[in-house]
Formats: sequence, structure tokens, C-alpha cells
Amino acid sequence: MTETSTSQTAFAPPTAFTPPTRFAVPGRIAVSSGTATVWQTATLTEIRRETPHAATFRLAVPAWAGHLPGQHLMLRLTAQDGYTAQRHYSIASAPDDSGHIELTLDHVAGGEVSGWFHTVAEPGDEVEVRGPLSGFFAWPGDRPALLIGAGSGVVPLMSMVRHHRARGLAVPLRLLVSARGPEELIYAREYGTETTPVFTRSAPAGVPVGRLTAAHLAPLLAERPTGGWEAYVCGSNGFAEHASRLLVEAGQPVDRIRIERFG
Repeated sequence: MTETSTSQTAFAPPTAFTPPTRFAVPGRIAVSSGTATVWQTATLTEIRRETPHAATFRLAVPAWAGHLPGQHLMLRLTAQDGYTAQRHYSIASAPDDSGHIELTLDHVAGGEVSGWFHTVAEPGDEVEVRGPLSGFFAWPGDRPALLIGAGSGVVPLMSMVRHHRARGLAVPLRLLVSARGPEELIYAREYGTETTPVFTRSAPAGVPVGRLTAAHLAPLLAERPTGGWEAYVCGSNGFAEHASRLLVEAGQPVDRIRIERFG
């Protein structure tokens, strides 16, 4: 999820909302009826630096009724003169983090929303959120998941990794994440044995440098878990097309590749 580049604007706190009712998705995660149309007030409680250009923003949303890993939301800022700016952002946190959600945003050059978050926002500030939205890219933890992301495309995939860990799920999950170098690897401190990093411009000594290739995918696809992989690809248009093409050429069924792209 990304944004256009425009001038920065001073934004005001949002108005109040009426909490939506809850219902449970059978065998999955509790979500809310009507949340796609209801704006809720979210209060910024914490800012964590991830890379020189990306940071995680933790928001308290008391009536947030849950989401599926991989879903996104709409965020709205309102200026003092009534001007509003809205952006779609993937949710980085696991669904079990009750009453809170986390967003990890790149600082887009000239971006009015990401620019506000990175240069103006501080704990206590309020924004509005609406969601969760879309179930196409969601992974509720019920099938083996092969996750492939580049740059900030790892954000919705990290929600899946965190969900897998929080629930202690036995279903196989693997993550291939591409970054320009170690300093640009979002969530680097959190990765474990499920993760394989791919560095395209610089890497630690002894680690190859280069674009994602079939050789990176081969050992993971060779695992062939029961039921096969459900592949989730997220990144720029170019990366999404490249990674999905590699998957198809390696034999991954087209109908078991889910793609979310930005740019």
C-alpha cells in the first residue's frame, strides 16, 4: 500500500464514532460487521524505528474487533480547514493484539500522509481508521503458507508470521523477504528460522547479492507440505510480476498464488 506525493498539511483530530457489533468468522478470527464503513478514532501510542526510511506506528483502537492476517485498512487524516487525506495501509500486527493495531510505513518523498507520520506525529495524536478491508490476501492460519515480499511488501506478511507464532500453529509457514541491504530489512530483529532474506545491493560477508531467483524458491517448494503451498506475494508491481512468474515456472498452481502490489 502506498500514496501519492503531495505537499504536507496540518491535520486535526477526528470525530467520535459508534462502536460496531462483533461476530465470529467460523473457524477463523473475530471481526466486525459493518467495519468497512465505520470510521473509528485511533490514538497513536508508540513509534518504533525499523529502518532509516520505515517506522512502525502503534495505534490504540478500543473497539477494533479483529482482523485476518493480510488484511488492510483505510486511514484518514483531517486538516484544520476540513481537507482530508485517505490512504490504504496493510496491518502489520497479529489479530490477537486486542484493542491495538500496528502499521509500518515507508517515508514516501513528498507524501502528505507518510510525511505527517514520520515528521509530525507523536504519541497522543489521533487519526481515523476504517476496516479491516478485503479478504483476498488474508491468511487465517489454516493452510501451509509460502510468503514472498520485498521492501514494505513484507508488512502484511509479517502479520501472518506473528499470527503463526502467537497461536503456536503447526501448519508450515516460510518467508522469503527481499531488501536492498541489511539496513533496509524491515523487522530484521524479529525474523527466525522461517525466514530467508535476499539482498539485492549489499549483504553481509559470504552472503550472495542479487535479485530473487528460482534458486531461492527451489528448496522451499521442494518441501511440498501436505496440501501444498498457498503462496502470498507482496511488493512493487515489478517485484510481484517477477516473483509470481518464478512460482508458476517452478510448478506452483496459478490459482494458489495471491498477489498484493503497490506503485
